Amino acid sequence: MTGPGNAKYDLKRAHAELYAPSAKEWAVVDVPPMRCLAVDGHGDPNTEASYREAVEALFGVAYAVKFASKRALGRDFVVAPLEGLWWADDPRAFVARDKSAWDWTMLIVQPDWIDQDAVAAAIATARAKSPNPALDLLRLHHLHEGRSAQILHVGPYDDEAPTLARLHDEWMPQRGLTFNGAHHEVYLSDARRTAPEKLRTVLRQPVRPA
Repeated sequence: MTGPGNAKYDLKRAHAELYAPSAKEWAVVDVPPMRCLAVDGHGDPNTEASYREAVEALFGVAYAVKFASKRALGRDFVVAPLEGLWWADDPRAFVARDKSAWDWTMLIVQPDWIDQDAVAAAIATARAKSPNPALDLLRLHHLHEGRSAQILHVGPYDDEAPTLARLHDEWMPQRGLTFNGAHHEVYLSDARRTAPEKLRTVLRQPVRPA
């Protein structure tokens, strides 16, 4: 944690074990409680306008929070990467890439000194600059995943299926584990500026004994 006058807080450095995993094999990590800006939605992220609106709202508020924190508290931080919780009635919808069946919560993790009042003020600032219906859905969400399996996926998002199938059908059953929360992705790359084959995405799955 940083205080006034200290170095800029960077979530990816503070929790390197969560944001720089190996790409070779699934590994178990303990994810601490996090507070996040969050917007919920449903459907294909490639075609649903609500997904684009959610992402724009999250980054608009995240930067408003950052600038207000630096100005009022003297505490600066790097805006964290976009993350997503994904689930469906049938978990195999992810392996099959049936995106129309997906529910999602898009997230940006916040430093632990950011509270509800700071978020509410940032939402008002973002709304004044650019009206967006997703701002009415944005909230401060407390997430505690605890014990989780994760791996780094390098490549297009649609190539995740074999890695997820191995997790679901082999890695978890071999270790006596089962699902304990939504599938979680952390988008370390900006898809607008990164070639698909170079995209870096953390795949995370909360687990518990079966």
